[in-house]
Order: sequence, then C-alpha cells, then structure tokens
Amino acid sequence: MISFRKLTTLNTTEDLVMAAIAGVAVFVVLFFLRQFVAGRLRTWAEKTGSRFQIIAAEMVASIRVLMLFAVGLVVAVNNLNLTPSLEKATERLVVLILLLQIGLSAHRGLRTWTRLRIARQLEMQDGSSVLNLGVVTFIALFVLWVTITLLMLENLGVNITALVASLGIGGVAVALAVQNILGDLFASVSIALDKPFVVGDFIIVDDMMGTVRHVGLKTTRIASLSGEELVFSNADLLKSRIRNYKRMAERRQVFTFGIEYATPIDKIERIPELVRKIITSQPKVRLDRAHFRSFGASSLDFEVVYFLTEPDFNLYMDTQQRINLTLMRELEAMGVRFALPTTTMHIASMAAPIAPPEDERNLPAPPGRMLS
Repeated sequence: MISFRKLTTLNTTEDLVMAAIAGVAVFVVLFFLRQFVAGRLRTWAEKTGSRFQIIAAEMVASIRVLMLFAVGLVVAVNNLNLTPSLEKATERLVVLILLLQIGLSAHRGLRTWTRLRIARQLEMQDGSSVLNLGVVTFIALFVLWVTITLLMLENLGVNITALVASLGIGGVAVALAVQNILGDLFASVSIALDKPFVVGDFIIVDDMMGTVRHVGLKTTRIASLSGEELVFSNADLLKSRIRNYKRMAERRQVFTFGIEYATPIDKIERIPELVRKIITSQPKVRLDRAHFRSFGASSLDFEVVYFLTEPDFNLYMDTQQRINLTLMRELEAMGVRFALPTTTMHIASMAAPIAPPEDERNLPAPPGRMLS
C-alpha cells in the first residue's frame, strides 16, 4: 500500500495508465509471437528434419507466460518514475524470472537434443553412446540447475560463500544417509565410462540372462528370454560376474562322440580324418582339432573342437546339426556304430565237481542231501 502511494505520488494517473497499456500490449504481442514462431519452427523441422530447428522450436515453446509478464513489466516500469527501493525490487523480480526461464529453456533444449541423439544412436545400434549421453545429460542438467539456483540466491542478496560452506558440512550427513543411492549413481557413471555392456547387449548375470534395455542412474533393466523384465541395482550389478555374449567375436564348440569297442582299428584310424573333412566343408567354420581321445567305460571316445567365425547362436545350431547328420551318414556307410551305455560281464568257467570215493558211492544219502 505504501509502495502504491509512493507510485501514485511520483506518477500521474495518465502515466500509470499508459505504462499499463504498454506492458499489456507487449505481453499480448509476445504471447502470440511465441505461438507463431514455435509453430513455424515445428513446420520447418517436419519438412527438413533438422535437429536444430526441432530443438529451437522446443525451447521457444518452453517460454512461460511468467517470462512474458516480466518483459511487459520491464516495459511498463521504464515508463514510470520509481523510488530506489521499488526499482531495486522490480529489478530483482525480473532477474529471478529471467534466470528461471533460462534454466527452463536450457533444460528443454538439452533434453530434446538428448532424445534425438539417443534415437539416432539406437538406429545405428550404438548402445555405448546411449549410456554416455544419459550420464552426460544428467551431469549437465545438475550443473545447470545448481548454477541457476546460486545465481538466483545471489540476486536475492544471499551470501553464497557462507551457504556453500554450510552445505559442505550438511552434505556429509546427506551423503551418509543416501550412500546406497550414491553408490548406484557412481556405478552408473562407471558403466557409462568403462562399458562392460551397453544397451542391446545380451548378458548373463549369475543364473539370469537377457538383453539390456535401459541403464538408468540407479538401476539397469534387462528383458529376459522368458519375457519378464529383470531390474538390477547398478552397484550390485558391477559386483557380479557378467558374461557379455554380444562382444563374442567367434564361438568355440567342443563335442564328443563314442563308437563301439568292436570297431576294427583301421576304421578307427580313418574317423579323425573323416571328421576333419566334414567340419572344414561347413561355411564360416575353422577347425581346431579332431582326435581319438580316450577309452571310455563302454565306448571309444573322440573329441572335436572347432570355431564358428560368427557368434550367432542360430547359425551355430544349424552348423552343428549339419555336422551331426553328415557324421551319422558317413559312419553308417563305414559300418561303424555309435556306442550305447552297456556293461559286459565276463564269467570264468567253473571247475568240474570232484567225484566221491568208491566206498561212499553206494551209501544211502542223509536226509536233505543228495549225492551227485
């Protein structure tokens, strides 16, 4: 009330009316101008696909009505005579609104850039960049709003140096209270920098497996083979043993088979070479070795090792199936049979029974006993 009386004292009614009209006119013009510019930028962006125009349109659309009001207020104030205290208060209010709008627009623009960048990296199947973008965006937004907050406090006359010092002491207590959250946060940074896995990788953690769908600040989400979503704490995830099958350059396969002991030795000698020919005839396969390995309990055992030059699991299964079928046909043509788990019992012949003496042959046999 006192400020209004001072305002009417320093300015005539005509001055107040003209200032109000100027402020409202500027507000209305800026409001419709914001709508027009944002619409035009979106239209151009849809035609050209320019990311810069999309970001610009989002930043323009993020301008709040409060910001337009602040501009109108500045125009109105410039047409009035104000007391020093009122002028200072108005200046602080406008600066606060301006800083808040800068933060909102920068936030909107950064988030839009991140969204477009992530979509592009996913199209290129570059999961590592998605992780980096998520962490970089979080850090950038954190720094942005901390800076905006400090500038707003300084504009209000708060001693920032003393505030930062006091926050340092309180920060220790807060860090102890949220150490688990901070542990997951730093773990997400470690995942982004070290890249043990990225979005799209197929990994196995202990006895659970699936495809990485999202790496957040606290948790990592994996789509399992059975369809459900597995959620891991980032800190716990890094403490586990992780097997990343997406990084597999080639797949190593070891398989064994056994044949009967009755197989002639000349055929046994031909089998390793036969297996080598079967495997080397397969596409995208590199033979390591094929040997008669050992004498099993009921079979003569062979061991074969080869590498598939591509890690695709379906390709591996198709290749192994062709090898198995070809091996069965070739061994059948050679007259070699696969061994089955059997047990052979060898019984030694028993000695002939000892005949009784001549004088005992005609004696009657005791009850319950018969002489042979």
